[in-house]
Amino acid sequence: GRVKHELKNLQGAIIDYTKALEIYPQCFDCYFNRGIAKSKLKDLKGAIADYTKAIEYNPDFAQAYNRRGVAKGKLKDYQGAIVDYTKAIEIDPNDPVTHFNSGIDKGKLKDYQGAIADYTKAIDIYPGHTLAYWRRGQLKSLQDDYKGAIADFDNAIEMDPVFTYAYVFRGNAKCKLKNHESAIRDFTKAIEINPVLQLSDVYNYRGSAKSDLKDYQGAIADYAIAIEMEPEFESAYKNRGNAKLELGDRKGACADYKIAVSLGNQHAAQWLNSEEGAWCRNMQ
Repeated sequence: GRVKHELKNLQGAIIDYTKALEIYPQCFDCYFNRGIAKSKLKDLKGAIADYTKAIEYNPDFAQAYNRRGVAKGKLKDYQGAIVDYTKAIEIDPNDPVTHFNSGIDKGKLKDYQGAIADYTKAIDIYPGHTLAYWRRGQLKSLQDDYKGAIADFDNAIEMDPVFTYAYVFRGNAKCKLKNHESAIRDFTKAIEINPVLQLSDVYNYRGSAKSDLKDYQGAIADYAIAIEMEPEFESAYKNRGNAKLELGDRKGACADYKIAVSLGNQHAAQWLNSEEGAWCRNMQ
């Protein structure tokens, strides 16, 4: 079973693990490994059942609790997942992976302080945990601790200089601190690292940073690329409309606002229906 598993023949591995269990029904490793194979095949309920049997035969099987927690999290049973992570940590408090996984699901429940504590513990155990720094930085940003977030993104980038989204999130945090020029450099770096990715969001972010520096032509160019990549990117149309309006192109701005509204942008719709937007509303 393990050989087939390593060769990515997951169905074959499951058949072998099942045969092994017919011979030795108390083989908790067989249940555990079969659960992993099922999870990889997206049979999450089947995986949970196997991890549960592994735990039944080995109640101190920390990794079975951790894996079951991951499967529950994928099924959006975040509370159940956290219960499993907590048990796994009780058995093995020095596993950074379990602390990290617990942080992910606590974050989904908006328990940001609990999640940050988990990521911090993962980092304490394994200081090279790039993703824990990145995830913790995201949560610090959500709590308006932009300087703390930037410090975490700095650490992630130091460990992985081509970590595209660490640059993106650091750029966004810098924008919140009005450090737009440095943010633009981060967005540009993200684009340079992954030129083949459709980073429409990043072009939109960079366009907004350029607009804040009153580089409206540069902003319009970025919004245009974002729209080319994602033709229904409603906020990019709204943002481009704002930049065009700043340059006195009322006709072009109005056209973009109306497209944004047609794509469901609520801010553009509210503006267009307001007294301030009457001139555009009446423009043919």
